[in-house]
Amino acid sequence: MADVDILVIGGGINGCGIARDAVGRGYSVLLAEMADLASGTSSASTKLIHGGLRYLEHYEFRLVREALTEREVLWAMAPHIIWPLRFVLPHHAGLRPAWLLRLGLYLYDHLGGRRRLPATRSLDLRTDVAGGPLKAGYGRGFEYSDCWVQDARLVVLNAADAADRGATILTRTRVTSAIRAEGRWIVTLRDAETGNETTVSARLVVNAAGPWIDDVLRSTAGMPDARHVRLVQGSHIVVRKLYDHDRAYIFQNADGRIIFAIPYEGDFTLIGTTDRDYSADPADVRITVEEVAYLKAAASEYFEKPIADADVVWTYSGIRPLYDDGASKAQEATRDYVLKLAGEEGEPKLLNVFGGKITTYRRLAESALTLIGDAIGVRGSPWTKGAILPGGNIPAGDLVAYQAHIVANRPGIDPGLIERLVHTYGTGTETILAGAAVTADLGRDFGAGLTEAEVRYLARNEWVRRAEDILWRRTKLGLRMTETAPAEIDAFIANLR
Repeated sequence: MADVDILVIGGGINGCGIARDAVGRGYSVLLAEMADLASGTSSASTKLIHGGLRYLEHYEFRLVREALTEREVLWAMAPHIIWPLRFVLPHHAGLRPAWLLRLGLYLYDHLGGRRRLPATRSLDLRTDVAGGPLKAGYGRGFEYSDCWVQDARLVVLNAADAADRGATILTRTRVTSAIRAEGRWIVTLRDAETGNETTVSARLVVNAAGPWIDDVLRSTAGMPDARHVRLVQGSHIVVRKLYDHDRAYIFQNADGRIIFAIPYEGDFTLIGTTDRDYSADPADVRITVEEVAYLKAAASEYFEKPIADADVVWTYSGIRPLYDDGASKAQEATRDYVLKLAGEEGEPKLLNVFGGKITTYRRLAESALTLIGDAIGVRGSPWTKGAILPGGNIPAGDLVAYQAHIVANRPGIDPGLIERLVHTYGTGTETILAGAAVTADLGRDFGAGLTEAEVRYLARNEWVRRAEDILWRRTKLGLRMTETAPAEIDAFIANLR
């Protein structure tokens, strides 16, 4: 029976972040994820590293300050998958007054120690290019900074760094039971593909199962009445590109909510999100007809060209496992994280992770490690701030110059392919291109530039088992693939195993 200090349940951003921090401090760590990494909430976000401008209205100043501070920290850690993005906020007469928007943006600029990101500025939407796609009635606006992130890749890179430091990462592995015995946890794991079971002994278990956190408590930890999270569905639509400039929009709605419209994957615009309570199985979440209509109508309130059904090329939904703080509305429930250490004196402890945002995952992990140290003894000290994630060691942090360097040194490789690889794998691009003088050397192209060399890299380094892992999480090439491509990719992966 394997024996570890910490067993983490859940391969989302919080679980992988905690595993990475813990193993870097010297703990032995095993992480078990029942599906693919980032297959739940962590790949269904709005893809933002942001402070959360609207959270100021709910007086969540601690959360906003922490999140604002983390933007530039995370950007420096992974400049290949995180980059600055400017947001345009049109003033809508009859909604939030201009003075309130200016006050909120002033706080946004000054709460979090902004250093590299540009400050807020006012816009005349009648003359600025950002006003071009909007209806003629919008004349005044504001522009501020946040960051964009490839969310699922951030999860995978944390898992990869944890594995490089000695953690065991098991995907498609379900925890079927966890019992306390003789001062330790005895945890049974089942491989979802083979059905084989193994047993692991752990000094402490971290329950970072996201929307399934209460299910874990009920089914494996003997807490049949566990009710701690409020499940909130957030849905997005992806439409054909609505405008040509590189800025995003944040739109106010008459119901008090906001939505974003964001340049997405070159040829598309991402619109979201919704907020509605959810009570079914999180694995079954799908966008509803009402949500599609809501997002189309909200965006069409601002854009000159209304969004039609035919413009929607893809949709996705996720479940936010928010700590149930008793808020009356889903959009008012706290987005802050809550950590609860369970266990009587002398018993092995269970650390439950509720809520949280992608932006604050690293700080959540540091807070979790403080509690873990209290429970099983302190090892090491905080280290992840400034520690580069795999692929992020770009010379001088200049991604443009690094990309140009690879293009110049590999004239036989399609420059467009190099651009996508650099913005996906950073310095890992050189591993994928190793030995290739021309594009054809990378093997068969399954479509959209996905080659055998890239699939092989993903299978060997990023726990890929199926085409969907690649097409909708490691990349978003599913937006451009033919219907037959997934089966061809699956067959190729099967032959690698």
